[in-house]
Amino acid sequence: MGETHKLVWFVPEEALERTRDAVFRAGAGRIGDYERCSWSTRGEGTLFGAAASDPTIGERGREERVAEFRVETVVPAERMREVVAALLDADPYEEVAFDLYPLVSSDRE
Repeated sequence: MGETHKLVWFVPEEALERTRDAVFRAGAGRIGDYERCSWSTRGEGTLFGAAASDPTIGERGREERVAEFRVETVVPAERMREVVAALLDADPYEEVAFDLYPLVSSDRE
């Protein structure tokens, strides 16, 4: 197994499946003989849009609380750019909230 990353993103429920489908099509979510592997949980995001913002949800100049999902999946290093691009294209937010972490191999056979 080559170098792998963990992709984590935060998305409103109405865009959950669209973003999952996009990153999976781009090459994320494969673990051994399994595809479309991910983990998600519900949570609440907060945001305050500055004067120049154009919020997808809520209004600028006001703190908003948004029901969101935190989604995690794995990404092979060689597909990282394509997967992140697919997420950015599919996500509805003006500023896409995501993290990308390198993973350490466990050298499991």
